[in-house]
Amino acid sequence: MATEFRFPDLGEGIAEGEVKKWLVRVGDKVDKDQSLAEVETDKAVVEIPSPVAGKVLRLDHREGELVKVGEVLAVIGDEGEETASPAVPTETDERPPSVSVVGELPTEEVVVTSATQKRSPKDVNAMPAVRKAAQDRGVDITGVKASGPSGQVLGSDLDTKPSARTVAKFDIFGYIERVPIRGIRRTTAKRMLESQQRTAAVTSMEQADVTRLVGMRERLKGPMKEQKGVKLTYMPFIVTAIVRALKLHPLLNSMIDDEREELVIKKYYNIGVAVAIDEGLMVPVIKAADQKSLWELAEEIASLAKTAQERKIDLADLKGGTFSITNYGVFGGTYGTPIINYPETAILGIGRIMEAPMVLDGVIKPRKVLPLSLTFDHRAYDGAVAAKFLRDLVRLLENPEELLLNMD
Repeated sequence: MATEFRFPDLGEGIAEGEVKKWLVRVGDKVDKDQSLAEVETDKAVVEIPSPVAGKVLRLDHREGELVKVGEVLAVIGDEGEETASPAVPTETDERPPSVSVVGELPTEEVVVTSATQKRSPKDVNAMPAVRKAAQDRGVDITGVKASGPSGQVLGSDLDTKPSARTVAKFDIFGYIERVPIRGIRRTTAKRMLESQQRTAAVTSMEQADVTRLVGMRERLKGPMKEQKGVKLTYMPFIVTAIVRALKLHPLLNSMIDDEREELVIKKYYNIGVAVAIDEGLMVPVIKAADQKSLWELAEEIASLAKTAQERKIDLADLKGGTFSITNYGVFGGTYGTPIINYPETAILGIGRIMEAPMVLDGVIKPRKVLPLSLTFDHRAYDGAVAAKFLRDLVRLLENPEELLLNMD
C-alpha cells in the first residue's frame, strides 16, 4: 500500500522549506530512514529521511519549490504499484498578459532549443500514456530530452531536466533576471521588516581610539594561537566591553513585551554576533557571555561562525539573545544604521579600524579609530541612556587593560 510522506514538522516554529536537491528519483528503491531530499529551512539545510522502505512512486515538488509542513513530499509504495500524479503548475501555464500605459508587456520567457523554431507537443514522438503523464505532472514535453529509439520520449525521461536553455524574462527596457527569495534570505527579509514596523529605531554614532587595543591584540594573538589554537580577533574584546557596559546600563539588555506593555530587563547576557553567509545573515548567540574569559569567547565565536557558515549550526544556538553585534567593518564599512534584532532593543554596528588624526594634549597624532553605530528602540529608553552606554563602551575599548581584569 502506497504511503504519502508529508513534509514533517521540524519544530522551532518552522512552517515550510525549499527542496534544494532530490537524492532519489521516481522508480528508485529506498530503505527506511534513507535520505530522500535536502530541504532548506529558514535555519539550516536538513536531509529528510524516508519513513518506510519501498519504491519511489511520486515526487510532488521540484527542486527550488517551497513545501509547507503537512504537504505531500513523496509517495512510496511496493514494486508494481502505481499512483496518480498530481497536477503541478509550471511557468509555461497560460496567464493573462501584463498591460501598461504603453501597451502589452512581453513577460513570457524565451526558450532556446536546438531547433530553429519551438516544437509543438504534436511534433514530439511519445506514446499517449507518456503524454498524459507529462500533462498530469506539469512537464513541458517539448523540452524533454528523448532517450528512446528514433527519438521517442519515454516515461523515465520526464524525470530529467529539460534540455532547453531558459533565457531571463524581459520588460520593455531590456532583459531582467528573477531570483527567488528563499530560505535564510526570505526569513531575514521578514525579520527586518518586522523590526522596522515594531520598533522606534534611532541610531547614535561614536568612535573609539583603539590604538592601545590594537597593540594588546598584537601582543596576545601569537600566544593565543600557540596555546589555544584559535585566531584572536577583536570580537572577544568587543563582546567583553559590551557586557561590562550593559551591566552599567541594564536598560539596553532588554526587550519590550508589547502585550503587557512592559520592559523586560534581562539579568543574563547572551550576545548575538551576526555572521554573513551567501544566503543572508545568521545570528549565533554566545550564551552567558559575562561568565566567559577572553579565550573562551574567542573559541566559541570561531566555532559558532564556522558552523553557521557550513549551515550545520544547532537551532538552539540561534535563540535567546539579549543584545546583538553586526560587524560590517570586515567588509570595509565604516558607519551604518543597523536594524534591531527584534524583540531585542539594541544592536551595535562595528566599522573597520582605520588610521585617523586625533588631537592628544594639544598635539595631532595618528591613531587607530573604531567607528561605532548603536541602533536602539526609543520606546524603551531615551537617547541620553544610549549616549551614556556608548560613552562607557568607548572608555572600556580605549582602556583595554580593564577588559582583562578578573579573567583567566
